[in-house]
Amino acid sequence: MLIRKNKKKPKLPTAEEFLQYYPKRRDIEWDKNADGLVELKVPKFKSNFGKSFCNIVRKEETFVAKMDKIGSIVWENCDGKKSVKTILNKVKKAYPDEKNIDQRLFFFLQQMHDINYLNLN
Repeated sequence: MLIRKNKKKPKLPTAEEFLQYYPKRRDIEWDKNADGLVELKVPKFKSNFGKSFCNIVRKEETFVAKMDKIGSIVWENCDGKKSVKTILNKVKKAYPDEKNIDQRLFFFLQQMHDINYLNLN
């Protein structure tokens, strides 16, 4: 019989707490394309074995993750100096007709944090 211990999930921040975070991009190479949208150059592998495998099969060691218009604004502002609240206000100003923008921003930042593209402090 398998016995599982109840592990407590970390407490999720409230919306007000989340607005006080200062997201900071991790050390990921990025640039803007001709349309002004952000493109991230992300390594496919962290290990030397993975990198060596790419060289053997003559494939790129990185892939490009392309941001949309809102993601680009958010990414550019994740400098560790601007709060989520400040970023949200910038997005709302740029795209006033977008629906559920606060929820979309929170989800986007959480996803970027989960895949280790940025820190949330």
